[in-house]
Amino acid sequence: MKTILIIGIGRFGSHLAERFTKLGNEVMIVDENEDNLKKLLPYVTSAQIGDCTDADVLKSLGVRNFDICFVCMGDDFQSSLEITSMLKELGAKMVISKANDDVHAKFLLRNGADSVVYPERDMALRLATRYTANNVVDYVGLSDDVSIYEIPVLEQWAGKTIREVDFRKMYKINLLSIKKGGEMSLVMDPEHVLSVDEHLLVIGYQADLQKFLKKID
Repeated sequence: MKTILIIGIGRFGSHLAERFTKLGNEVMIVDENEDNLKKLLPYVTSAQIGDCTDADVLKSLGVRNFDICFVCMGDDFQSSLEITSMLKELGAKMVISKANDDVHAKFLLRNGADSVVYPERDMALRLATRYTANNVVDYVGLSDDVSIYEIPVLEQWAGKTIREVDFRKMYKINLLSIKKGGEMSLVMDPEHVLSVDEHLLVIGYQADLQKFLKKID
């Protein structure tokens, strides 16, 4: 369990607060607008109305006590920058700030952010990647070069064992797990016979994965 401070409760901040809470973390949320906080009161540990560009407000939160501080005010870049900088000055352990573009990210990192996130860009990339290829169920980018894809077992693989398909040799990708009916198996027998009601999670370099997707399209 971790202690999480989330400043700025818009759509991204709200989803973040709900998810961290469901995962068993202690979450405190802060926003100037009381209405933004009300819907999350049943879920979070605590909530406070306040303008975090005010140093006294930030000090009152005890930011040193949180494992991670999120600044989710991407639509108000000046405020985001000020809050990010003050959090680090007040001794916050880790500050993660929302950025809208690379220019914003650069300034946030220079002013104390330990990391930045691009929720809109990342979701757009995920959706575009998922729906461009016919055989992609889901996609997660681990870096600019490495990704994980969830794909269905194709008819040409059905009835064959993992060893016979040999994803590493044939496609230069690695099989991470097999998913069936919502259940995921991480320990895979090379003699396991693939069936069309299964999904595969595969990992590899983006260039190799794109070649692979073209072959099975």
